[in-house]
Amino acid sequence: MSAFWDSSAVLHLCVPGRAKGRAKSILQSAPPVIWWGTPVEVQSALARLKRQGALSEGAYQASRERLAAMMASWKQVQPAGLVRDLAMDALERLPLKAADAFQLAAGLAWSKQKPRGRLFVSNDVHLSSCARELGFEVTGT
Repeated sequence: MSAFWDSSAVLHLCVPGRAKGRAKSILQSAPPVIWWGTPVEVQSALARLKRQGALSEGAYQASRERLAAMMASWKQVQPAGLVRDLAMDALERLPLKAADAFQLAAGLAWSKQKPRGRLFVSNDVHLSSCARELGFEVTGT
């Protein structure tokens, strides 16, 4: 069974030294599904970490290469009217920012709006709480 990974969880897999055994275990047991916009969110975080001096040029380039390799093989939930509608509905029901609403909506679209028992992988405490409220099984890396 696959799992939905949000940007915060994917970021941990990209940055050298951040992926813990738990992340690797989940990755091996549950093939990742991501939102179409996740690569942009992760690239944004990587660029910010580089600008802040938290990533060297070498680590930044290695992270970008890991991201590209993962994106080439993972399933992605494409932007569609259903995802937009689910995101708009989530914004009415839950205290979310737009990007998080899209992540959650993509997870709902992937689960065919039946999140019970489906794994949502996230390191974002607030998004995890909202996903759990909708019925996802949530874990962090």
